[in-house]
Amino acid sequence: MTIKFNKSEVFKEAKNKLTSVLSNAEATEKDQAEAFQNYFDALQSEVVNTVRSQVNDEMLDRSILQQRGQNVLTSEEMKFFNAVVVEGGFTDESVLPVTTQERVFEDLVTEHPLLEAIGLQDLGAVTRFITADPTKAYAWGKLFGDIKGQVNAAFDEETITSLKLTAFAAIPNDMLELGPVWIERYVRTLLVESYSVGLEFGFVNGGGAATEQPVGLLKDVNPSTGAVTDKVSSGTLTFAPSDKGEVVAGELYNVVKALSTDSSGKNRKVLNKVVMVVNPVDAIGVQARNTIQTANGQWVMALPYNIQVVESEEVPVGKAIFFVKGQYLAAIAGGYKLKKFDQTLAIEDATLYTIKQFANGKPKDNKAALVYDLNITFTAATPSV
Repeated sequence: MTIKFNKSEVFKEAKNKLTSVLSNAEATEKDQAEAFQNYFDALQSEVVNTVRSQVNDEMLDRSILQQRGQNVLTSEEMKFFNAVVVEGGFTDESVLPVTTQERVFEDLVTEHPLLEAIGLQDLGAVTRFITADPTKAYAWGKLFGDIKGQVNAAFDEETITSLKLTAFAAIPNDMLELGPVWIERYVRTLLVESYSVGLEFGFVNGGGAATEQPVGLLKDVNPSTGAVTDKVSSGTLTFAPSDKGEVVAGELYNVVKALSTDSSGKNRKVLNKVVMVVNPVDAIGVQARNTIQTANGQWVMALPYNIQVVESEEVPVGKAIFFVKGQYLAAIAGGYKLKKFDQTLAIEDATLYTIKQFANGKPKDNKAALVYDLNITFTAATPSV
């Protein structure tokens, strides 16, 4: 598991500032660099403070686990991170152990529901994969006749080497004294938090190849020119209360119906596959409008048609994204390769590392996701006299 650190207001403010700058098309490279620096400074400070407060409490537990033969790390991980301690840090071109990479991926999809819902794949060392169109992968014909159909047209190859995602890990030199277990956990925590911000931003707001980013759920791609533009709203959702919930059911029926055909007009199955992504601010309103109290007194929140609700800070307030599971290609690949910059933070008694990995994402077609405006209002209660 990663380190559960307290996210202070300073950290939240730095994260919001970073998101705001990345979303601002007029932001300069200097603005982006300052926002990144502030975010990573706040992130490092929060994790370091948490590690120092927890390490003494867990030293005894670690000793007991080792006596019971339960290694905190695998033998390969222990060897790798022990070498980090002995050598005083990572060396250039170091690649994290495969098992550590797998745990980073597990933490990403476990702690960030959008990445799990969107179907993020970890391809490991593979950077290319083949997709298939099931409607073209067969052909009828006579029993002893020629093979019909252009089967090759049913398959396509996707690569994710065109984009890379870089995380920064500033490791205080005295952190090395805590041993390999804490170094591994520290680095993994930084990776999960940094990559989650980068991946969610790219998969929601990414502007495509022109901006060296994935194509986000909020974007459309011109099939002729490849130009990426903002999606036009497909309508407004109110989630207004009504007898038997007919308004909510009707509004969401139109959403599901619109998603049930792709951009070329072909039907596709969407039952139990529709995900609604909203900002945490709007999630409260959606939850309030769709929560009922059962006969035994429990409060239950559910949307019709088994629509899954996921929160993401990358979605603008007042907007809702609906997408179909399996219709967005999102993947990371390649090893987590580290590069050392030992002079950059020498004055702070720390060493800066960049950790790079390939990543990319794009919708299969422009109707893989639709955007709606939200207009959820509440009538103020009249005070009793």
